[in-house]
Amino acid sequence: MRLSLRARLTLTYGGLFLVAGVVLLGVTYALFDQDLSRSGTKIVTARLNQPSPGDPAAPTPARTPPQGQRSLSEDAALMSEADRQARKQREELHDAAVTSLITQGSIALGVVGGAAAAFGWLLAGRVLAPLHRVTETARRIAGSPAADRVLHERIALEGPRDEVKELADTFDTMVERLDRSFDGQRRFVANASHELRTPLTLGRALVEVAMHRESASPDVRQLGETLLQINSRHERLISGLLLLARSENEITTRAPVDLADIVGHVTAQTAAEAKDAGVTVEADAAEAVTTGDALLLERVVQNLLENGLRHNTESGWVKVACRTLDGHAVLEVSNSGPVVPPYEIPALFEPFRRLDNDRVVTAKGAGLGLSIVQSIVRAHNGTVTATSRKSGGLHITVTLPLARE
Repeated sequence: MRLSLRARLTLTYGGLFLVAGVVLLGVTYALFDQDLSRSGTKIVTARLNQPSPGDPAAPTPARTPPQGQRSLSEDAALMSEADRQARKQREELHDAAVTSLITQGSIALGVVGGAAAAFGWLLAGRVLAPLHRVTETARRIAGSPAADRVLHERIALEGPRDEVKELADTFDTMVERLDRSFDGQRRFVANASHELRTPLTLGRALVEVAMHRESASPDVRQLGETLLQINSRHERLISGLLLLARSENEITTRAPVDLADIVGHVTAQTAAEAKDAGVTVEADAAEAVTTGDALLLERVVQNLLENGLRHNTESGWVKVACRTLDGHAVLEVSNSGPVVPPYEIPALFEPFRRLDNDRVVTAKGAGLGLSIVQSIVRAHNGTVTATSRKSGGLHITVTLPLARE
């Protein structure tokens, strides 16, 4: 069992206090015993120095003792008995005093030690409270589905300029720099994507004009078709970057969205592409209402379905299902296809990451589909996981919070 820093500090405070108390109690006992022994010796010495009745230095009694006067031996015996009684009384007094000192001192030490430990616990909690604020803020940022969206949080610790405040201020400075970096990166992607759209649109228009001229040769038409394919891929890439930049922003406006409606709509839209690819699409849509941006959630289903269609085999299949499970809206997309190594799955959710056999310029996708899915799902406080099927293909599960009635 690992003790917390607060508990260790409390044990340290209490242990030091108890050690100091035991030392103080031991010193008090030694001094008390020494003083008691000295007093007892003085009492016994005084009793022994008292003159006996037969001593010439003894005062002469006013009256002559009667005929039954005691002898010197009897007086000595009486003095010896009195001395023994005095010693016995002194020992009993010594034992009683020592016992009282140790018992009452131990009780007092225990009570005061417990109070000191309680006070140390409160003091340690007060001292460590700023550290708890640092830890809670760091935990919220690290535990967020998209940590870059909560980088606006600051600790803003107030108080004296000590080590804890320096730590909090340094943490705030680090988070502020990270926030500016992420925000600048998103703005750059969005601005660059917007700027690239115009030349791509103009280039597509010029190629189409050149292709449809009556004097265009077959070679020119074939070249135009190739250029249009490349231009279309670039347009998809730019659109994906814009959507990725948009989905990385926090969703501020939310509305109830039924995933079953989205699944039915997207399945109907991709029916022609599925027919051309020779892939069978099966939909099993049950009511699963969540909250969020309907267009972004539609893009999630569309990207997952297109990913299953484009990375499939001949006469393959794609299954799309949604339902309510354990208080969440769950979307599942499975597809046949080539075998995907499990160690390759995390890389599929990174931008521009594809499998090794799908990295050419004429690839079917831009490498942003699953990245966009993950970004949108995180913006909706959900999770997305993928597992490889033994017979080939993927099984992707999206879990979103269920809409409250």
